[in-house]
Parts: sequence; C-alpha cells; structure tokens
Amino acid sequence: MPNKAVILLSGGLDSTTVFAIANREGFDGYALSIRYGQRHAIELAAAERVAASLRAAEHVIADVNLNLFGGSALTGDIDVPKRERVADLPPGIPATYVPARNTVFLAIALAWAEVLEATDIFMGVNALDYSGYPDCRPEYVRAFETMANLATKAAVEQGRRTTIHTPLIELTKAQIIERGLALGVDYGLTHSCYDPGSDGLACGSCDSCLLRLKGFSEAGAIDPIAYKERCGVA
Repeated sequence: MPNKAVILLSGGLDSTTVFAIANREGFDGYALSIRYGQRHAIELAAAERVAASLRAAEHVIADVNLNLFGGSALTGDIDVPKRERVADLPPGIPATYVPARNTVFLAIALAWAEVLEATDIFMGVNALDYSGYPDCRPEYVRAFETMANLATKAAVEQGRRTTIHTPLIELTKAQIIERGLALGVDYGLTHSCYDPGSDGLACGSCDSCLLRLKGFSEAGAIDPIAYKERCGVA
C-alpha cells in the first residue's frame, strides 16, 4: 500500500512538479491548498485541476486569512512589482514576500499529516531561481522539520518522525520544468502569475511570470499558458 504524503499544492509550476515527483516515488498524495487572502486566488482553480489530473487521494482547501495583516503585495494594498526582464529583479526580499507564509502552510500540513498518520510532507520551495524569500531556504526547511518532530504526539509518543521533502530546492527553474515534462506534467493546467487580469491571463511581467518564462526558455520548451504580454527573460 502506498505511503500517505501531504503535498502543498498552490496550482503553480513548482508545486505541480513536486506532486508528480511524489507520485513517481510511490506516495499516495493528499493535496493541501491554502486560501490565504491572496490577490491571485485564481491559483486555487489551477490547484483543483492539477489535483484531479495527478489523481490526488483527497484535495483540501484550507482558509487562513493573512489578508487581515497585509504586509505584502499579495495580501495588502501594495502594488505587485512589474519588470521588463529577469535581470531587472533587484537584490533582497521583494514586496511579494508574505510574512511567515510557509511557516503557516507547513503548520497546517503538519496537522493534517498527523491526523492522516502520514510522516511525509512535500513542498515546492526552491533556493536557486526564486524570488529571494527567506522561507524557501534549506536551513529554514531543516529548522521546521526539527521543530515538527518536537511538536506532535505522533513523534513524541509514537516515534513517527515527519520528513519535509523539498525535491526542487537545488534545481534551476529550467531543470524543474525538464523534470516535470519527463514525468508527463501538463503545465497548461497550472497558474503562476501574481497579478492576473480579470480575464485570468497571466500578466507576463511580475517576478513569478518572468522566472517561469525564463525557465521555459532555458529548457527549450514552450510555456502552454496564455499571457497578456511576454516580457524579456534575459
């Protein structure tokens, strides 16, 4: 019988690839998406499409309203930065960073995993072609895993230790796309844009769109989703 795993699924390119990897590794995937007050909540529809396509054992959408606090271009009254090229991305942590988002998401995933008697959690964080978020780094993931195994009844009384899997953390975006295509991922089901139009089209110029387009270009593949415009990726 396959091992159960909770898989954080945003509906984006990275989390979709991670789900396909977990499937290939023989896990029975329980998809967890979060409605957290994000302006790009259209990604949840993509998550539903992906969960169905990759045959999730169950798909839960949890509500945690981080919009109450704001503090991010994704959850507050701050404009999503737009740029012409990936080379224009500035150093430092961008305005699209959502305070403590991955900590909140992992905590919810940990709770569900304990209920499912699952010891594996997958997430699509990446420390190479990414936007500079502090909660996407390997040292953060290791620290959360240590904390998780101090915090649950499953670990303390039953010896069931949780493992946080981050199979993309040391891959470039192009390598992630190549891996997903080799696994048969349909990236046309996904959504990555931070600031889509009312028609659902990706803007093509937010950080997430630029990094996605760069990845497809470097992988020698065509991005199947529609864009309002496609800026340069150099």
